[in-house]
Amino acid sequence: MTSSLMILIAGPYRSGTGDDPVLLRQNLARLEEAAWPIFQAGHLPMIGEWVALPVLASAGVTDVGHPLAADVMYPTAERLLERCDGVLRLPGDSRGADQDVAIARRRGIPVYTSITEIPGLAEASAHR
Repeated sequence: MTSSLMILIAGPYRSGTGDDPVLLRQNLARLEEAAWPIFQAGHLPMIGEWVALPVLASAGVTDVGHPLAADVMYPTAERLLERCDGVLRLPGDSRGADQDVAIARRRGIPVYTSITEIPGLAEASAHR
């Protein structure tokens, strides 16, 4: 068994939504679909919005189009990448996810472009 990794799941959140709350929730749900397989493989899944959205809410911001969101969303992912051991880049256009990948590569953090590349996933699948 591979030692436990914290893996940032990166992909479209705001991209192409026009900040429509329904579309934002759908994008977050797509990101979250990768959480269970990562957890089942013995790792800790992380999504930047899981941290950034409550931070914004505590500042009284409920609209990701609010100017303060830019000061929270990307910096949250960057701070998380100081602690993450890998990034899973899901398909789809996303400036934020592309930034996450660039930061990860600069820091020498592995970037997985398919969930099947994550260490331990095959072993977890075999034990189901």
